[in-house]
Amino acid sequence: MTTTTRELTAESDRRAACSLLAQLFSDVEEDRIRGFLDDDAYHLFGRFADGTLVGVAGASVRPVLHHERHVWLSDLVVDADRRGEGHGARLLGFVEEWARERDCDLVAFAVRAGNDGAERFYEAHGYEAWGSVYERRL
Repeated sequence: MTTTTRELTAESDRRAACSLLAQLFSDVEEDRIRGFLDDDAYHLFGRFADGTLVGVAGASVRPVLHHERHVWLSDLVVDADRRGEGHGARLLGFVEEWARERDCDLVAFAVRAGNDGAERFYEAHGYEAWGSVYERRL
């Protein structure tokens, strides 16, 4: 199996990523996902196996006082049929290297409460819980 990971800049690649992101956000319409991908600060990365897109990760660089300059990992999802093959770990490693190249000190993200599988995945890759995310819809 031939695998590659790269930033998705072509419109066709970004459209293909929408179906994978819909697996992560099943309650969000695909048009809204496409609109989010148009944000210039949002970088989308794809993991390919034998030419097929099997996973995506979205990230942006953010300067914040308590974390200095860091990358915020907005999304990371591997196609449900391809999980357990190491694609998520490779995507995460790609994002970490991308962050280093941009002089960032860390990668941070939020995990939805109750998503024990995601917590185990990130902890297995050396991530530690730092705090909690609270939100209030306006």
